[in-house]
Amino acid sequence: MNIKFLCGSIMGLASAIIFPFAARSQSPGALQTESPQDYFSDNISDGWLEHASAAVFAVKISGDTVACNGSRKMLVPASTMKAITTGLAMHSLGADYRFGTSIGYSGTISEGILHGDLYIIGGGDPVLGSENHIAEPVEKTFGTWKALLSEAGIRKIEGRVIGDDRFFDRIAEIDSWQWNDIGTYYGTGVSGLSFNENMQSISVSPGDAPGKPLKVSTGYPRLPWMEYSFPCTTGKAGTGNTLYMYTTPFAPAGEMRGTLAIDRKTRTEQVSNKFPAYTCAWHFVEYLDGCGVPCSGGAADLGNVFGIPKNEIIPQDSLILLGTTFSPYLSDIVSETNHESNNMYAETLFKTLGKEYCGTGCYDSAKAAVLSLLEELGTETERGICIADGSGLSRQGCMSPEFMCGFLKAMMDSPSFGLYAESLPRPGSPGTLINAMRKYPADSKSRIRMKSGSMTGVRCYCGYIIPTEGSRDDTIVFSIMVNNYFGPSSRLQAFLDRMIYLMSMEN
Repeated sequence: MNIKFLCGSIMGLASAIIFPFAARSQSPGALQTESPQDYFSDNISDGWLEHASAAVFAVKISGDTVACNGSRKMLVPASTMKAITTGLAMHSLGADYRFGTSIGYSGTISEGILHGDLYIIGGGDPVLGSENHIAEPVEKTFGTWKALLSEAGIRKIEGRVIGDDRFFDRIAEIDSWQWNDIGTYYGTGVSGLSFNENMQSISVSPGDAPGKPLKVSTGYPRLPWMEYSFPCTTGKAGTGNTLYMYTTPFAPAGEMRGTLAIDRKTRTEQVSNKFPAYTCAWHFVEYLDGCGVPCSGGAADLGNVFGIPKNEIIPQDSLILLGTTFSPYLSDIVSETNHESNNMYAETLFKTLGKEYCGTGCYDSAKAAVLSLLEELGTETERGICIADGSGLSRQGCMSPEFMCGFLKAMMDSPSFGLYAESLPRPGSPGTLINAMRKYPADSKSRIRMKSGSMTGVRCYCGYIIPTEGSRDDTIVFSIMVNNYFGPSSRLQAFLDRMIYLMSMEN
């Protein structure tokens, strides 16, 4: 098949570029001639990685091995797991798949009054109410919903507006995520009815001296029911930012702990909101009230904190639907997931696979669906992978470079491969790869599509290297994984950058 993003012929590489952060000292001649296999092996034998676990596998579609060292080691993939989640979503759901959010009601409408409850029926849309550039402004979405009420003749609600999150289960995050992660923007988890990516912004500024309280103010979206405490303080100069928000779905409370150094500027912390369905309903009630459509019962959801009595919950198939709004296309969500390494988007796609293929939007069904889809693609699943989540935030998930390359190769036969490959960023492109391979030639970087993954002690890359010319069989699939490395990050990054560059010289 044709690869949509094949680059045209490129000019020769500069002959005397020196990369000051190379992991090993090299002459300009050696920079041009050293093989990726030798470079990886030499750095392993040098000893600076001896306390870490490092592995690589890179192979041409033709079968020629470019580099192989520890290729069957099972290591934590971090966010390179998203390459699998997004690939399977594109392959199985299709680029044009969209998440729907419906408006329905119970009860009756009489003389402009709804005697019953209005339901916002979530369909898993991860960008609903978000400020992301791919999302529709929330005022426009609310305006469409209000128009649906007007078409039905509803001018007043004698009942509640209920955020209905039954599309997924209510386990927002897998239990192997770390506690300090789940209060952050990257650990928000998912909901059947999300709102603003299940985050709230909080502005923080240092106090007048170390040890003094921070200056704090909450931002979008408004969550007036939350009881926050801020025992966090100003740190000494040079101590950076150690702030974490600790939240729970069992109470409307949160506590921000840690320090912000006195030499840091005002910043916005994005923290986890554990009540997204209620938040969506509450903000829509506020919007309706501003439009002259009062709601006597206020907002509610179906959970344990703001939920209505269980005996008052109406089955979804008994609700009268007024209409549905839709998310951006899946191809746009996948591109944003991979460029920004958005965990919440990835987890939404993961659970959606479970919902669509196993009937329930929970983690167990998601894992089963992923394994089934991998087998459908022809990827070996009996070894090389242990799935924990869809984003790679869990440290209990692991895979081998050999498995990842097998998946990447199999994806090339998917009808969705062209758009999938385009969703993987180039080194130097906006997003998580903006600073990758900065010292290397643009013509080499333009042929690379890859996903990065990092967390404390972990740095991984996987992806495709497109040939300058020649056949599809000259395309290289690769996976490089380093775990348990706690040395200088600049040294590790220089090593990985150069390794990828050397692989790009092989085709």
